[in-house]
Formats: sequence, structure tokens, C-alpha cells
Amino acid sequence: MVAKAVLGLAALGAASAQAQAQGGGSDPHGWLEDVGGDRPLSWVRAHNDATERELGGAVHEALRARLQTILDARDRIPYAGKHGDWLYNFWRDAHHVRGIWRRTTLAEYRKEAPAWETVIDLDQLARDEHENWVWAGVSCLEPRGERCLVSLSRGGGDARVVREFDLKERAFVAGGFALPEAKSSIGWIDRDTIFVATDFGPGSMTSSGYARIVKEWKRGEPLANARTVFEAEATDLSASAWKDATPGFEREFVSRQIDFYTGELFLREGGKLVRIDKPRDANAWAVRDQLLVELRSDWAVNGRSWPQGSLLAIDFAAFLRGERNFEALFTPSATTSLDGVAVTKNALLLTVLDKVKNRVVELRRDGKAWQRRDVAAPAIGTLAVSALDDVESDQYFLTVTDFLHPSTLYLGQVGADARERLKAMPAYFDASPYKVEQFEARSKDGTMVPYFVVMARKAKLDGKNPTVLYGYGGFEVSLKPSYSGMIGNAWLDQGGVYVLANIRGGGEFGPRWHQAALKGNRQKAYDDFIAVAQDLIKRKVTSPRHLGIMGGSNGGLLVGAALTQRPDLFNAVVCQVPLLDMRRYHQLLAGASWMGEYGDPDDPKQWEFIGKYSPYHNVFKDKHYPRVLFTTSTRDDRVHPGHARKMAALMQDQGHDVLYWENTEGGHAGAANNAQTARMWALTYTFLLKQLK
Repeated sequence: MVAKAVLGLAALGAASAQAQAQGGGSDPHGWLEDVGGDRPLSWVRAHNDATERELGGAVHEALRARLQTILDARDRIPYAGKHGDWLYNFWRDAHHVRGIWRRTTLAEYRKEAPAWETVIDLDQLARDEHENWVWAGVSCLEPRGERCLVSLSRGGGDARVVREFDLKERAFVAGGFALPEAKSSIGWIDRDTIFVATDFGPGSMTSSGYARIVKEWKRGEPLANARTVFEAEATDLSASAWKDATPGFEREFVSRQIDFYTGELFLREGGKLVRIDKPRDANAWAVRDQLLVELRSDWAVNGRSWPQGSLLAIDFAAFLRGERNFEALFTPSATTSLDGVAVTKNALLLTVLDKVKNRVVELRRDGKAWQRRDVAAPAIGTLAVSALDDVESDQYFLTVTDFLHPSTLYLGQVGADARERLKAMPAYFDASPYKVEQFEARSKDGTMVPYFVVMARKAKLDGKNPTVLYGYGGFEVSLKPSYSGMIGNAWLDQGGVYVLANIRGGGEFGPRWHQAALKGNRQKAYDDFIAVAQDLIKRKVTSPRHLGIMGGSNGGLLVGAALTQRPDLFNAVVCQVPLLDMRRYHQLLAGASWMGEYGDPDDPKQWEFIGKYSPYHNVFKDKHYPRVLFTTSTRDDRVHPGHARKMAALMQDQGHDVLYWENTEGGHAGAANNAQTARMWALTYTFLLKQLK
């Protein structure tokens, strides 16, 4: 039955190969870029049916049910953010499939079972309006306003509808601010005025598909009458604006994002824009009377040179007067990088990454100087800090997690190490049989690349352990230890080994680690990943027969490159919402925004290095490849599903054995609700178990 289905799919692909979707060019599989076309969707349905038939069955259904139980569990940590007197949380479970936006008080939140008040029931709203709404976030009027701008997505894409909501009435505002579906950016100025960057018509969006024009929109006036504040270039990434509503330090800012890593920041005063004189690739923001600048490159200023990865501070007013006497709040070392900054009423809390493990540093100004204190926090895994209320409080949330210990949420206080344990995730699997180790692999150029291994204490180093190697390696994203009931149940408890690789392109060691794999150096990220695989085999943790790789988005490109470059090292590949056609990536959806990461394939010199690793252009009929499971989403309006579709079709036409599954909802996350998420991961781990055991 499966064999017939595969043959049928091949026939469908061959019959359709002559059909070319607009923009597909001479690519024989270009017709699959037509996201919602009848013929491509027929192809998708046929592949979905074949994949579900092969990977379905009793084992899959049992795993899917277990994963959905974990996702729907009511004793998960309800992470919350404070606005006014309330803590707000968005929550999904078996009874709230699309989710509810709800609130409670801090006093209630401290209880084991808080009393929550529902503010928006998304399931009910979707039924009432006959829409496939997915929650896309909310922006409330700070510091204590009763109005919010709620974003809703159809099916989980990045494009959103925006509506004004009244917190007191718990209802959408009739005749209030509202935007049709678009990739918009909005921000409150006051109760009757907002900044809006959206699709204003032809010429108003960048080549990356984001808004390039920022306007000031007054309540009651047509959007067409909104006054233009700023226009970015059509080739820029985007433009946006916001107001810092900190009492006594109210300021309006406009951002021109040129690409992912460069941009300009402007202070808006009296209707005029004053450019903040910072390096284009540096991040800058105001914290009360201070301006903070985080450097991606070395910066020589005022007779001093500050290294990339530093966090600098200066009096905001003095900076505007031309002074440049910065003070370093953080400078990196060979093993440390700045992982995050949280702001409370009177302090900054820096999360530092040291050998891919976190620690927290507290900074407070005493007169004109900064006082530094190391916070006594668990010296394991990952720490995440967020302020309870950056205007009125010095309390903060601290989340502690690692691979084997369930995440725990604490309430901390600036100036003290004692903290209150608020919530803890339940243990979804017995961690006692497992251990975590950190190793290093020597990459092709000699660079030592760290990675984590989670495995059974009693596992034999005989090369027979089913092993999944996960990586990302891009956009300065750090992969850190975290607790996952799904990995524990679906993989570790099935005898698997889980490996997390901290390859270049990520942010584990700051901007230098990221920039080492940019554009023409992209191959270094793939070399690192391959080196980790080889090191696992050398240590006899596993062997090519039992080794699989997995990655999503940029990580999908990573495993696609590893698949085509070293197919001999692996026996299974899970390629999720991937980029794969690097010749056309910049012409598909948001792809143009990533040219700062990968380069411009239309430039012959840059295509020379991009073309060498582009998976779609480096898979051949006469090579043997490990089996691949491609997964993506029809509603992904960030990374085009055509990447996965075309790669699967090409490999199938060449006679390679691949599986393909596309969720019709879900956006770039691949799933729009817990049921879809459970099914996606159940298919994934069923595939891996089948291939690697």
C-alpha cells in the first residue's frame, strides 16, 4: 500500500513538472511555490496521506496522545506579564484549544491554584466570527492604561489583524483603532494616538514584505489621513516607532531597520527626528536617564576602543550634548557573552552566558557610579530573568531550567539572594536514569565547538545508541539547556540520546561567534555541525547507522547542507520549515530580510559561495542519502513552504526515499494549537525511532 502511494506521488510530481507557478522561472518544481494552488495542495494532501499511513498506527497514536497530555497539562507554569494591577497570561489546554487571555493578581498568582479571570476567549471569538484565529500578542497602553491593541493571525502566519480592546469592559472597542491583515507594527503614544506602520498600499512595504512607512494615527480619523513620521528605503528591512512611557522619562523613538544587523535609531522631539549617533550594527535603548549601547563590532570613540559584545552606558542628556564618556557595564571574555538585560525600577539585571551556562549580575546606580553584584543563583543550565514591573517594582521573575530538572519559576528582589518559589513544571519523565555531559569537537579549521549530550547513565559506548543531533547556527541565536517533557518521553525514554550543538552562527559566545559564519563564511557552521557528528561517532556514542539530525528554519538549512555534504554520516534527517533553495530564498516571502545573514544570490560573486552549499542545488541522483522527513506549514508566511516542497519533489524524482508532511495551519511554528503540535512531534519521533533503532 505504501509502495503504491509513493509511486502515485512520483507520478503526480512528474505530471505537474511542466506547470510553472509565476516566479518559478525555469525550475521544473517551481509550480510548488504556488502556496494555495489546487495542484500544489493536491500534491501536499497526497504526501501527507502517505506519510501518515506509514508513520501512523498504534505506536504513533499512543505517543501523540502522551505528547498532547503534556502540552495540555494544567500544571504547566503559566508565565505572566504585569500590566497595571494585573498579571496577564495566554493559556491553551484541552478545553481551550485556541486559548484564553486571562488575568489574576500577584497575591492570587502566588497560590498553587490561582483564580483567573478570562479576558478574551479565543475559541469563542473564532466561533462567533467564523475565523481561524490564532493569538499573535498584545500591546497595552503603559504604564497603567486600560486600552490594548490585540493582534490576531489567521492560521498562525506573521500577517495579523489588529484591534483595540478595553480591559475594563473586557470587549473590543467599537469604532476603535483597527488594522486589516498585514505585517504591521503598532505602538501607543497616548490613549488617542498610536504609531502605525502597515500596508498603506502600493510602495508602502519593503522588499522583505514589512512596513517601511511609520505614521501617527489619531483616534477618529481615517487611516488614510494619518500623518507620516518616517519613511525607510524600499530595500530596508522595516520601520517602526514606539514610546517609552516611563514616568519622568517619556521619549518617542523611531527605528529604521536596514537589515537584520544594522539600523538607525531616532529620537522624536517636537515633531523632528534626531539621529542617535551609534554604530549602525549596535543596539541602543534608553533606561530612564541612561542610554545603553550593545556592540556587535569594536567601537573606537572618545579616545577609547570598546570590544564587540560590550554593553555601554552613558547619561542620555549628556550623550545628546555630544559627550561620549561611556562606562562599560559588560565586556566579554573568550568564554562569556551577554545573553540578556532586564530592567527593574532601580536596577539592571544582566544574564551572562559563560561556557553556555548562565549567571546573573545585578547593576545599580549609586549617585553617579554603577554598583555591581553577582546574584547567587543556581549554577546549572539556563537562567531567564524578566522584571515584574519595570516602573513600580524591583521584583523580578527568575526561571531556572536544564535538560533534566523541570523548569522552576521564582520571584526575586533586587539587592537580595533569597527568592520565593512560585511555580514549577511537573516532572514529565524520570530523570534519574540520565546524565548530561558537555564535550567539544574540533572543527575543520581547528575551532573547538561545544555540545551537550543527554543520555542514559548505563548506556554503552558501543556505537549503537539511537542519537539525534540538533542544531541551528544562525542569527546570533544561542541554544541552551532546557527541560522538555516531549524529548524525555518521545526520545530519551525510548532509549535515545539527545545532542545539542553550539555551532558558529549562533550567539553562544557573542557577536564574534555569530559573525564567524556570516555570508561567505557560512560553511564554517556546517563544518562545525559535521565535526560534532564525527566526534559523537569517534567517542562511540553512536554510529552513522544510528545517528539522525534535526533542525528547523535556518536549522532546516543546516541539516539540508549536512545531508548533501556528508550523507555518509547519518541515517535520518528531520528538516523542519526549512530554507533550501538558496538561489531564490530572497524572492520568497520574508527572504530578502536575511541577505545580511546569507548574502545576495543575484551577485555572481556571492552566489559562488552560496551555491556551493544550497541544498536544492547540491542533491544528485547518483548519490545515496539518508531518509528525510520534511515538515512545513502552508500558513508559514515567513519561510516559504515551497522550499520543503521543491526539495522533497526533486529528491523523489531522483529516486531518493523521502517523506513529506505539511500542516495546513501553524505559521512558522509549524502548528497552531496543541493538537497539531502533538501530531507533528509524534510523526517526527516515530520516524526517528523507525530509522535509528
